[in-house]
Amino acid sequence: MPRIDPLRGFRFLVEIEGIAGGAFVRAKGLARELKYESFKEGGVNDYEHKLISQCSFPPLVLERGLALPTMWRWVEDAANGIIVRHKVSIRLQDEASRAAWTWHADHALPVKWSCTDLDAHSSQVLMESVELAHHGLRRDP
Repeated sequence: MPRIDPLRGFRFLVEIEGIAGGAFVRAKGLARELKYESFKEGGVNDYEHKLISQCSFPPLVLERGLALPTMWRWVEDAANGIIVRHKVSIRLQDEASRAAWTWHADHALPVKWSCTDLDAHSSQVLMESVELAHHGLRRDP
């Protein structure tokens, strides 16, 4: 049986339909949380019932070097009331550059844009970060 190694977190691609590229160096917020309510039943003293109430997803945060104005335009349009939602796909690749996992954030909408601080004492690359609210994550089988 061949050995299956864990996937590496640096081999990923981000695709945003309708928005021209630029390589992203970080993607954060790939998470899902089931919210629950505790219910105490009379006479049952050794545990509480946990009732699932809702599934929530944190915003997806994408970061890349500041180069192209495409993300800025998308956020600016949203701020001016021109709401355009896109499907964002994040493809994690294996050692042979084949898609191993793919997450899709449907109906993503930019809700925050930020840039790293400008500092004359530093020679770091300027990074832009965009925060996307979405309707949930799904994964390709």
